[in-house]
Formats: sequence, structure tokens, C-alpha cells
Amino acid sequence: MRKALAHPLAKPVLFVLCLLPFAWLFYSALTNQLGANPQEYLIRATGDWTLRFVCIVLAVRPLRTISNTPQLARFRRMLGLFVYFYVVSHLLSYSWFDMGFDVVEIVKDIAKRPFILVGFLAFVLLTPLAASSFNAAIKAIGAKRWQLLHKLVYVVAGLGLLHFFWMRAGKNDFAEVFVYAAVIAVLLGWRLRQYFLKKKAVSRQMRAQAAI
Repeated sequence: MRKALAHPLAKPVLFVLCLLPFAWLFYSALTNQLGANPQEYLIRATGDWTLRFVCIVLAVRPLRTISNTPQLARFRRMLGLFVYFYVVSHLLSYSWFDMGFDVVEIVKDIAKRPFILVGFLAFVLLTPLAASSFNAAIKAIGAKRWQLLHKLVYVVAGLGLLHFFWMRAGKNDFAEVFVYAAVIAVLLGWRLRQYFLKKKAVSRQMRAQAAI
């Protein structure tokens, strides 16, 4: 498994796999297989895949630690960029199919509807993360600042979940919302646990050094 993940072809294969949902949506749109309301389907589907990729990105570190597979870390930035790819697709679908690319109406809609505002804010916060997902950007801003900046993904996850919740509230359909909420809660809970374990270990080490 580790050898496969370290193989030079691993990243190209993952790239193709990440593109498959978009390719399927594109093909289905061309062949008229998206149901009675294809525009709404595309808006919802690109939003769903954005949230799924957020969950995948958040899962990389726990899986890497639990499975003792450090090779997984090399895929995190690519997966993060696919989060941005799908959120841009989601925003473009909404701007095109719902608003006809009318910038004035889009601004009014963002200000008027809270769930649109929350979703747009998630997009805004994702933009600097995508822009800094390159080695040159990491060198420019410094590793510590880069790590701090990319903690915004936790905020994005919360905003994305809230956006999804408010969108489903109109139809009183929360089944999928609860699934995503549970997944995100487990992933963030694991990180919180690791943080406190690390803090406890550092405190124990400091007490041991003081006792010497």
C-alpha cells in the first residue's frame, strides 16, 4: 500500500479519479440525463461534491496517523485544490443557471439570503487556501503562517455544513445533513483529541525536566 502511494503514477491516477464526478456531470448534461430540472441538479451536485471533498481533505491526516501511512500527506494539497475546483463549479452553476451571470442580482441575492451568504463566505475563505497551495507561496509566506492560514479549512467545513443545512431546511430534509455533520464532527473531534494529547505530553515533559 505504501509503495503504491509513493509511486509516481499515484498522483495522476488520483487526479483522474477526482475529475470523474465532474466528467460524469458534464456527460450527463450533454446526453440529457439529469432529470426534469438539470440546472438545479448541477447546482446541487457540484455543491455536494464540494462538501464531500472537504470531508476527504479533513480525513487525510487522521488516516495518515491511524494507518501509519505518511505517504498520504503528498495528496492533501491536490485534494484541497479539488475542493476549490468544485466550489468554483458550484458558484458558476448558481451564477449561470439561477442568476444569468447578472452581477447586480447576484450581489443582491447574496445579501438577501443567509444560506447564499454563508456559501459565498466559504468560497471567499477557500480562495487564499487555493492560491497558497504551491511551493512558491509556502516559501513566500513561511511554513508557520501557511499552516495557520490553512486552518481556515475547519471554518470552511462549518460554513459549508451550515450552507447545506439552510438549503435543505426549505424542504425539511435533513438526512444527508446529519450524515455530513457526523463525519465532520468525528474528523474535527479526532483533531481536538490529538491537540489535547499533544498538549498533555508537552506539559508532562516540562514537569519531568523541571524535576531533574
